[in-house]
Amino acid sequence: MNSASRVPVRRLAVLLAVAPLVAACGSARGGESAGGPATPPALSGRSHLVITTDNGVRLRPADSDRVGVDRLVTGGWSRDGDDWTLDLSCPEHPDHDRECPRMPVVHVPAHLSVTVQARNAGIDAAGVAGAMDLATVNGDVTVVGSGLRDADVRLTTRNGSVRADAVDSANLHAETVNGDVTLTADTSPIRLVAATTNGSVRVTLPDDAPLYRTEATTRNGRTSVTVPGPGAGEQPRHSMTLTTVNGDVDAVRDRPR
Repeated sequence: MNSASRVPVRRLAVLLAVAPLVAACGSARGGESAGGPATPPALSGRSHLVITTDNGVRLRPADSDRVGVDRLVTGGWSRDGDDWTLDLSCPEHPDHDRECPRMPVVHVPAHLSVTVQARNAGIDAAGVAGAMDLATVNGDVTVVGSGLRDADVRLTTRNGSVRADAVDSANLHAETVNGDVTLTADTSPIRLVAATTNGSVRVTLPDDAPLYRTEATTRNGRTSVTVPGPGAGEQPRHSMTLTTVNGDVDAVRDRPR
């Protein structure tokens, strides 16, 4: 091989060596890059998963310690300490509808805390065992069979309803502005807050729920609380605050099964 033929070979070798580095660094956004959705990281229980999106998202349990992401999603990972951010926001391109499903599925490992920041669509979580902070604007927040007994669960939206069924938590907070708040707790949270402005609030606690110190208020509606409260001199550990302006407020114990 003469010297003229060696030059292209050397250039090709350099390009092949550099290409993986360019691909690895291309999605970094203010933190350490961790690759695209096709290569989700393995996360420990100390890690915190943050999902940001211009649409909605469905959370489902993962069968391993790796976050699973819909293969049609265009997005990327970044890291800041124990915080791992998955950005599902969609860039502008001709195949926008195909590449960016409105409600992609993300599989979340057990005992991993997760925060979702969405807008213009809902958030749906089912079977996710961990602390959650789910927030959207212009969409419903729906949670079924999720949370942990000692975890904080926060569910908020602005124009939509919050519905949670069979939720475990130590502190449960559900709030909207225009919509209903309907909560059914699988265990009795120590602190429960349910609030809306234009809508009704309904809370169902387990049939063996302890005494609750309850504050239930509405301006244009009725209040009905049948959960036992404290007697004179009693200072219960558990409390709930239920508020609306235009709507009814109900708090009951579930029927024995």
